[in-house]
Amino acid sequence: MTGDAKLYRGVHAVLYALFDENERLDHGAMAAQVDYCIAAGCHGITVLGLATEVLKLSFDERMALLRGVGRALDGRLPLSVTIAGNSVAEQAALAQAAADAGADWLILQPPMVGSYGADIYLDIFARVAAATPLPVAVQNAPQYLGRGLSGEDLARLRSRVGNLRAVKAEDAALGIRRIIEIAGAELQVLGGRGGLEMTDCLRAGCNGFVLAPDIAPVAARIFDLWDSGREDAAERLYADALPAATFVMQSLEHLITYGKRIFAENAGLPVHDRAPCLPPTPFGLDMAGRWAASLRELSHRAA
Repeated sequence: MTGDAKLYRGVHAVLYALFDENERLDHGAMAAQVDYCIAAGCHGITVLGLATEVLKLSFDERMALLRGVGRALDGRLPLSVTIAGNSVAEQAALAQAAADAGADWLILQPPMVGSYGADIYLDIFARVAAATPLPVAVQNAPQYLGRGLSGEDLARLRSRVGNLRAVKAEDAALGIRRIIEIAGAELQVLGGRGGLEMTDCLRAGCNGFVLAPDIAPVAARIFDLWDSGREDAAERLYADALPAATFVMQSLEHLITYGKRIFAENAGLPVHDRAPCLPPTPFGLDMAGRWAASLRELSHRAA
């Protein structure tokens, strides 16, 4: 495995946005989240992804969050930053801020304005990638972003963009396998979707995963077991964790409301929502508490 490939390998915890009671970013809680993910065995940290509620954050808040997370991480694990913005200029500015904060690689999202053909997105990705010396991935998440690229599109982009190294594919194992068969020889492929089908995605050839920190600690252990050749043990741990992952991954809004609370209960941190959000219900909170306890027990068992 090359040093470059090691950047992407394993489970990267995509941080939740943590707010105070006045709906302002809580940088102390964000630093505590970084420490929790490191102590829990995650292999990398990702920030400004969909779980970070990036579309609720102003440009200045994104900049401040990048700087704070970079200081808290202090090079202890690889840092990746999702670059979301509705113009090439905005994305290029965020890419520069990420580099200044110590990012090791970037994940480019398609702009959320309008709906265009693949060639338009390929051109935007190529222009943003050209504006940074960092290695980049693209996020391929049609079910969450409403925009997606085929394996053939990704292969074409790789031929144009010298620093394109990976794709974060929010897809089922069959779709991930299709991407790997077409573009995987030149691209690292990382899965998502809250760890659903994790072991089948590993069979398909996934190099890593970008997952929220409710499930990421257990997923990191699953990955380590699989990577060490203990596939049966990895399958058993995955089967035990699957109901909790299924509960959380009903929608992005559901993840942010309940997945964040599962994580926060296990990390010992408070949760304050920033509107708009899915209001938690008493029954939903009871369910989240039960799944938090289940994942906590699995983490202790796997340690």
